[in-house]
Amino acid sequence: MLVRSICRFHLAAGAAALACVASADPPDYAVVRSMPHDTAAYTQGLVYAEGRLYESTGRYGRSQVRLVDLLTGRAAQAVSLPDDRFGEGLALLGGTLYQLTWTSGVAYTYDARTLAPRDSFTYAGEGWGLTTDGTSLIMSDGTATLRFLDPHTLALRREVTVRDQGSPLSQLNELEYARGALFANVYRSDWIVRIDPTSGAVVDWIDLAGLLPPGDRTGSTEVLNGIAFDEATGHLLVTGKLWPTLFEIRLAGWPDGMQATGGR
Repeated sequence: MLVRSICRFHLAAGAAALACVASADPPDYAVVRSMPHDTAAYTQGLVYAEGRLYESTGRYGRSQVRLVDLLTGRAAQAVSLPDDRFGEGLALLGGTLYQLTWTSGVAYTYDARTLAPRDSFTYAGEGWGLTTDGTSLIMSDGTATLRFLDPHTLALRREVTVRDQGSPLSQLNELEYARGALFANVYRSDWIVRIDPTSGAVVDWIDLAGLLPPGDRTGSTEVLNGIAFDEATGHLLVTGKLWPTLFEIRLAGWPDGMQATGGR
């Protein structure tokens, strides 16, 4: 097995530090198919359920929650946030979509079928990624801490610190829960980490460098961000901010098809 040096950011003693360690290659993946993605979509959250892809987009004055047409990558339906709100993570639970905002401390809810706005909630700190294990909402805020929240009140149920080889791992962005594990984009990188949601331990690093071909990278394309899980196939849907492509990928060692997940 090929071993190489991997450099990762950690939050140690209250400050970000770069740690380089010798590590075996992360799990391999295979691209199953490529689909168009809206290059105007600053992707902050992805959710796939029952053949429907939902997306939260960011930037002030451009933030939306969308139902995406997989054939075109464009929004089949969309609801815009107020111009002073910066959209972030997205989760679906019990027929309700939950959308975070970055620094406003406000979460919005929508009917998943119609995208009709339902309610709003407040929370402390920044909003980054959001997912659900079927019982709690799981939220990242840029630190190494993940918060498990009551979906009805957003009250804190518990917290877990994400650690890689014992060191706290910060910059956790978009989240996805699949088959008892948490997946997270590591902001400003091509890495996705797989996390044990009980202990917070990093189980795997998945290197998606090279997923978007160099020819598709322009001055406007930004970082990898966006993970959705298709329970029917066992595959992940991944993209990036302002990317032209949404990728369906199969992780090595993960069986295809429906599995017991404890999901939505």
